[in-house]
Amino acid sequence: QVHLAESGGGLVQTGGSLRLSCVGSGSVVSTTTMAWYRQAPGKQREFVARIRSSGTTSYADSVKGRFTISRDGVKVVLQMNSLKPECTAVYYCSSGSTFWGQGTQVTVSS
Repeated sequence: QVHLAESGGGLVQTGGSLRLSCVGSGSVVSTTTMAWYRQAPGKQREFVARIRSSGTTSYADSVKGRFTISRDGVKVVLQMNSLKPECTAVYYCSSGSTFWGQGTQVTVSS
């Protein structure tokens, strides 16, 4: 069974940066489409960034130019810069949009 584990969340001030990591079991990170989604209280889960096995990346318009998704061995990494309070949410890692991690909390203070 695929297991995903996110880490790297925390509390930062507006304009700060965080680096999220997601460790995937087996070879899921290198062989499947990996993505980051986020969900704020009372909101639906929304797409943030995606990287395909080919290396092709895609980003939500709201994070373009500020977030970068990449692979690092068995991890998929989301580098988040110029963070805003609107970025506050639980961030989830996904493999093939079918397997999900437990999430890591990101809080950006005003």
